[in-house]
Amino acid sequence: MRTTRLLGSAELDASPVVANIAMNRGRRLASYSRELGLNLAGLLPGASWLDLCCGEGHALAEAAMLGADVTGVDLVGHFAVPPGKNVELVVAAVPGWRPARKFDLVTAVHGLHYVGDKLKFLADVAGWLTDHGRFAASFDVASVHTESRRKLLATLRSQGFVYDSRKKLISRTGPAAIELPYEYLGADDKAGPNYTGQPAVVSHYRVYVDCTNPDS
Repeated sequence: MRTTRLLGSAELDASPVVANIAMNRGRRLASYSRELGLNLAGLLPGASWLDLCCGEGHALAEAAMLGADVTGVDLVGHFAVPPGKNVELVVAAVPGWRPARKFDLVTAVHGLHYVGDKLKFLADVAGWLTDHGRFAASFDVASVHTESRRKLLATLRSQGFVYDSRKKLISRTGPAAIELPYEYLGADDKAGPNYTGQPAVVSHYRVYVDCTNPDS
């Protein structure tokens, strides 16, 4: 049986699994609509869009041409498009980076597969949305190791997230201050392929115990 070694943030950021070049980093705007089930061509004109784990950034340049104000964040930073008047490109780890404003749309296509603290990612994003802002991301609950994934999903849904187990998507509309009762323990980058067929990161958590409440 394999012994699971959990990595901290710095070790995970240096992992070749996280810097995966086999995943579609050169994706175009049309692929976002297919992956996330959103009509981006209709949503983006005049909107602010934050794309996390944005890859080479081709879709951002296309969105800017539609009239969107876009920000792309990627750990690797191998951008194939230049920054411009309506295109901001940021090299940063997520979680860890924080925007200076809120957004009408926040997305992450397959990026969460390589994030360590996935639940902090979700909680952070909920606070970055405008009043009617939308969030959509590829997410596989099997990539979260905790006492009960069923209870985890119930907790996320109680906080306003919608999870589609068939499409492996998580979404929400509107901002919120999210507090999830989970302690992050570290990430396993040796868990092997997920549903995409690519090696992915499994995040490990334990449920917070309220010692002041004997019924918790």
